[in-house]
Amino acid sequence: MRHVLDITDLNVKEVDELVATAEDIVRNPAKYAHILAGKKLATLFYEPSTRTRMSFEAAMLELGGSVISCADMSRSSAAKGETLGDTVRVVGNYVDVIAMRHPYEGAAYAAALKSPVPVINAGDGGHCHPTQTLADLLTIHREVGRFDNLTVGLCGDLKYGRTVHSLINAMLRYKNVKFVLISPDELKLPSYVLETLDKAHAKYEEIPDLEKAIVDLDVLYMTRVQKERFDDESEYNRVKDCYVLTAEKMKLAKKECIVLHPLPRVNEIAEEVDDDPRAAYFRQTLNGKLMRMALILKLVTEKDAVYRREETVSGGKCVNKKCITHFEKLAPLYKAEAENGMHKCAYCETLQKLADKK
Repeated sequence: MRHVLDITDLNVKEVDELVATAEDIVRNPAKYAHILAGKKLATLFYEPSTRTRMSFEAAMLELGGSVISCADMSRSSAAKGETLGDTVRVVGNYVDVIAMRHPYEGAAYAAALKSPVPVINAGDGGHCHPTQTLADLLTIHREVGRFDNLTVGLCGDLKYGRTVHSLINAMLRYKNVKFVLISPDELKLPSYVLETLDKAHAKYEEIPDLEKAIVDLDVLYMTRVQKERFDDESEYNRVKDCYVLTAEKMKLAKKECIVLHPLPRVNEIAEEVDDDPRAAYFRQTLNGKLMRMALILKLVTEKDAVYRREETVSGGKCVNKKCITHFEKLAPLYKAEAENGMHKCAYCETLQKLADKK
């Protein structure tokens, strides 16, 4: 069956088709109201969520399907020691598709290895969040009208910001897109994302100054600094308010520049910005539901679709301490194709030299 663990599991044509389906849902909601009658979605959330979980559940209900939900996996059999693989094997017997969020990076890949039904990654640690990216893409399409020839500013937590990583992977496939990476040194993009940018010969610059960067942007993607990703709270406190977007700073932006945010926000966007017509982040949440409707419909109805995994090789434990391989009994696997002498963990994509692993 087909899984969507990363935005690159969908090619450009498929993304365009999902956008078209989402737009058709807006125009013809009655056409889709009962299209998945008798089908079931499971939402397995090992990490707190409001928007993403409710968006998935609303999407399935509006397609005429039903939902079984575990919003707090600490109260599930996982608390008794059940492995992730066993959980999805069991739940997959009850439903037609699983949407899963997990705090550890690569968990979605581990689930897909065992699941008898399609798995949608609803966020795995600081790694990926493909359906948020679908929401982002539909918002850009509806607000700006194009994906090509854009300057996209990504601001805040670029190290742990899985939404940022997924959006970069999506936008890399369009023409003449420049990325402006706005962050303090402590929160710069991880090496595997920078490697992807370099490999694609993408235009990008790293800059710590939001006021300087905002002038040239077509899209400004704000992110919160994620306290839950830090091992040391003092490090979080040092950078938590490094960027705050205000009405005064918005005066520096183009009149057509839109502001996105995956939400929840904390202090990084002042409430006064909400009244600016360029603030698109609440419209973005509606677009998320629409794109999840389109994606669920695609996965449930494509009977012959196959998820094609890259060839892997075995190796020692991943160097990323937040990788799922440190928390589950999993064989450490790496993508067979080396990049500049480095291999990517098949689960979390962290780059490392296999020869260094014991």
